[in-house]
Amino acid sequence: TQANYVSQSFKTISASGPNAAIIHYFPTAETNRALSINETFLLDSGSHYLDGTTDITRTLHFGDPNDRQMECYTRVLKGHIAVATAKFPYKTKGHVLDSFARAHLWNVGLDYGHGTGHGIGAYLNVGEGPHSAAVKHNVDDPGLRANMFMSNEPGYYEKDEFGIRLENIVRVVDSPKFAGFLELDTISFVPFQRKLIETNLLTKTEVEWLNDYHAKCALLVGNYIMNPDNKYENVGKVMNWLEEQTTPITFTCDT
Repeated sequence: TQANYVSQSFKTISASGPNAAIIHYFPTAETNRALSINETFLLDSGSHYLDGTTDITRTLHFGDPNDRQMECYTRVLKGHIAVATAKFPYKTKGHVLDSFARAHLWNVGLDYGHGTGHGIGAYLNVGEGPHSAAVKHNVDDPGLRANMFMSNEPGYYEKDEFGIRLENIVRVVDSPKFAGFLELDTISFVPFQRKLIETNLLTKTEVEWLNDYHAKCALLVGNYIMNPDNKYENVGKVMNWLEEQTTPITFTCDT
């Protein structure tokens, strides 16, 4: 809650167009540029609260995205969902999950130059070990165990054009179905932008996960916004946006 807010957990990354293709972009007098409705916009932000730490990234387009942007966004989203829905044995190393996130980009010859996930402390370091999810295996990684927290943040960056990253925080939990296995519980709730999703690239399982996730966003965020104690302005506009972005997607893929 706002009452428990302490500070940013890291410097916000706010980048549009070609600047968003720089993974850890920070503005300078030479690189500052005006936002445009013809480009993607990437926002990676987080905060420290007395009861926890956040880190979340969304990529948006305020105009009409082109086919390339939509395909790349959707492939990143598919990788995000692959990690979010993964089931894996107790003490699996994080680099295994990293390959889940990259597979849909690798299938078309694309990749990204950062890890898929890092550990997150509770009112501690926003990025802390020993566990992580990256191509390079960390020899100090003890393997994933219940109640570890980490980020799920695949991306794609096209030099001088655009950058895409989709990040939530996930909690490692015991699988309710399979003894000795673990799953991930997503605990960040911000909708993925509808206009950037190429629904023909999504499987039925992916659509079901996305619709379930958006239903949780609508419920949890909606209840928080509507709580009169929080005293938000323009509640009607916010709720209209939330409803629009969380409307269920229809499965359309033929394969």
